[in-house]
Amino acid sequence: MARVLAFVRLLLLGLALSAPAPAAALARELTVFAAASLKEALDALAQDFETKAQAEVTISYAGSSALARQISHGAPADVFISANAAWMDQLERDNLILRETRFDLASNRLVLVSPAGAASPIDLTDRAALPAALGNGRLAMALVDAVPAGIYGRTALEALGLWDQVAPQVAQTDNVRAALALVTLGAAQLGVVYATDSRAEPRVTVRAVFPEDSHPVIRYSAAVTRSATGPLAKAFLDHLRQPSSFDILRQQGFVVPVE
Repeated sequence: MARVLAFVRLLLLGLALSAPAPAAALARELTVFAAASLKEALDALAQDFETKAQAEVTISYAGSSALARQISHGAPADVFISANAAWMDQLERDNLILRETRFDLASNRLVLVSPAGAASPIDLTDRAALPAALGNGRLAMALVDAVPAGIYGRTALEALGLWDQVAPQVAQTDNVRAALALVTLGAAQLGVVYATDSRAEPRVTVRAVFPEDSHPVIRYSAAVTRSATGPLAKAFLDHLRQPSSFDILRQQGFVVPVE
């Protein structure tokens, strides 16, 4: 009889261990899709939220265009943070985000960088200065027709009358951090990235800051996706709007509130 009882106990224990996690446990997991340029700031913000909310946050970083397309094809994201409004607008039109949760999180600046070292500033208002600094090298940029950093960069270069001169030397990448990496590794002479990217990478030097009126305001837009379940996604967005979260964003070079 004792052996039978022991067997039953082991069987029940095995069933308990193999059973699906309770709904309450699953509700404490959150998946965030975010623009690659947010990495350092958002990693810190997510860690803070995990501690306060006793939750687990998984963040997928990539170009906003790639992430938006993944959500459109059913990727299981709870929160989306885009580096421009256009891709968030597309998801809103397709009814894939909760419109009432959408807000502008922060803004950024666009800069021209080169590998670290003694280098003079480049006057972007002088149409000969950028081609001269570039020489026969490559200009690293995120995809100029899809990724926000690339779109902003091309717009700015066109506004300054420089695009046609440098376009043949542009090396396009899937996201802005990949463009930054090309410069860091010396594979590109110059790169167009966000100011926050340059702050996160000590191996590059800022050679110029693009005039603010040369491109639209760089706005990071956040929202809960239509596929999110439970209150955790909205709680995460509320956390991003706290004064302590704004301090973290400012430390990484972002502008908050959005101007």
